[in-house]
Amino acid sequence: MSGKPADRWTARFSNRLSRGDALLQLALLGLLSGLLTGGVIVVFRAAIEWPLEYFLPGGDSEAFEQLGALARALLPLAGALGLGLFLYTLSVTDRRVGVAHVMHRLNYHQGYITLRSALIQFVAGVGTVVTGQSAGREGPAVHLGAACSSLMGQWMRLPNNSIRTLVACGVAGAISASFNTPIAGVIFAMEVVMMEYTIAVFTPVILAAVSAAVLSQTVYGAEPAFQVPLLTMNSLWELPWILVIAAVIGVAAAAFIHLIDRMSRFESRPVLLRLLVAGCLAVPFALLVPEVMGIGYDTVNQTFHGELGLWVLLLVGVAKLVLTGVTVGLGMPSSIIGPTLVTGATLGGAMGLVGAWYAPDTASSVGFYAMLGMGAMMGAVLQAPLAALLALLELTHNPNIILPGLLAITVASLVTSEIFGKKSVFLAILKTQGFNYQSSPVTQALRRVAVPAIMERSMQPVPRQLNREAVEQVLAAKPKWLLIEGSTSAVALMLTADLVRYQEEVAADNTSDGELLPDVIDLLEIPAKRRDVAPVPYQATLEEALHVFESTKAEALYVCQHFSYGSGRSIGIILQADIDSYYQYRAP
Repeated sequence: MSGKPADRWTARFSNRLSRGDALLQLALLGLLSGLLTGGVIVVFRAAIEWPLEYFLPGGDSEAFEQLGALARALLPLAGALGLGLFLYTLSVTDRRVGVAHVMHRLNYHQGYITLRSALIQFVAGVGTVVTGQSAGREGPAVHLGAACSSLMGQWMRLPNNSIRTLVACGVAGAISASFNTPIAGVIFAMEVVMMEYTIAVFTPVILAAVSAAVLSQTVYGAEPAFQVPLLTMNSLWELPWILVIAAVIGVAAAAFIHLIDRMSRFESRPVLLRLLVAGCLAVPFALLVPEVMGIGYDTVNQTFHGELGLWVLLLVGVAKLVLTGVTVGLGMPSSIIGPTLVTGATLGGAMGLVGAWYAPDTASSVGFYAMLGMGAMMGAVLQAPLAALLALLELTHNPNIILPGLLAITVASLVTSEIFGKKSVFLAILKTQGFNYQSSPVTQALRRVAVPAIMERSMQPVPRQLNREAVEQVLAAKPKWLLIEGSTSAVALMLTADLVRYQEEVAADNTSDGELLPDVIDLLEIPAKRRDVAPVPYQATLEEALHVFESTKAEALYVCQHFSYGSGRSIGIILQADIDSYYQYRAP
């Protein structure tokens, strides 16, 4: 194999990864991805907490409620103005951030995320939380983790199917490091972002989640994101009330998704104007319900411990839902996951207080219902019931939450999706942007494998015209295919057998002549079945190869590998029949 030693090693490594089942190599990549993601999340969290601990009273990074009225009013308005000016300088595509953007890059760009996108998300993520917008750090964390892992894969020149796996590793690592919930991180990556479960992907994603959590715990300790007391369900007679709570949460989730969708109608308006409106709307909320400002995890912890009254819980839950839905719909680059958890916890806690008034002898603690509400809201908004359930389990460390949690999450998700017809909030955002997330079994199977896994390597590039010596050399190599090259690129493909047949026919016609062959053979002129060709990158997945077939109407694709120092070569051939055969007989 030609090229520098580093390129030869990269080629061998990539060839193994192209099949999608290289568990050892993927495991190593997952571990590296988790460490990289964990480090980035630590830096991102510090960038948020350091200025807030310096600015807010008592050195508490979530003590927005203790600010004076004037500061609470001016902070989100000034932040909206600053973010609006920042986004105004960017193109429309550069303004897209968060989980929805990661899903878009996976679906349309094979997981390629740019460094520019990561830097924009870092600034926007820090800006929204520090200026007291109704936001969280999970969505930006997912974007940053996915971007860093994707950039690592791009730098290593890995095949695109492996870059997609690395994006999933980055997502899992980000959720794991943010909440100290590695299992929930794994399921979130597979259920929400990838929308598929494959055995080969689980191993690297698990290692990424674990390594990111370990790194985060080294810096911030092993405590989970919420301080959850011991929670138990007192009686099975509570199940009907849990059903009612789940239905209410399902309605709230549907309203939240609908609000974002409706406010997205103004996407054509200037972004500076939209964010100024969002900032103005945040002012009365900040004055009257300061708990909606920032991440709000302090409010969630107070809810779990029963420190807030009924009307406060209802007011915070509704205000958080409305303000987040409106501002995100208007284009504020806020995270959705954090506000979803706050809304679910407060509404669930309020419903728990109502239940305790009617049945004080059988009702469980307010924290129990708040936890169920949080899980139900997460499951319904994201349409990710398994991720929500495992988040509940990891946060509570209590298996008793499984039965009521399953019931609440499933019912809430069904109410949102089946009664109100709402899909995942991220799919709704993508739809407003004009994108449709493709997750059919055929598409998923073709994305798992790169072209080197099935390409025909018995191929030799040759010039259009060959002299007799060159013909002998080509036939001595015994390639199956001849890729006929023009002045700038390959122009056709033919079987070597057609050249051999031409030799035999000429020999039969010229038995009395000593010159059996002409001095020069024009491969585009001799009788043969030639195929029109188009190039496909070495890193491409089978899905990308199929798109090239459809867009170019080519009959065959030649695989191009480019080296780090600028040179490249053709190393294989793919026919559309090869892709069809893989899917029918070899796809997992």
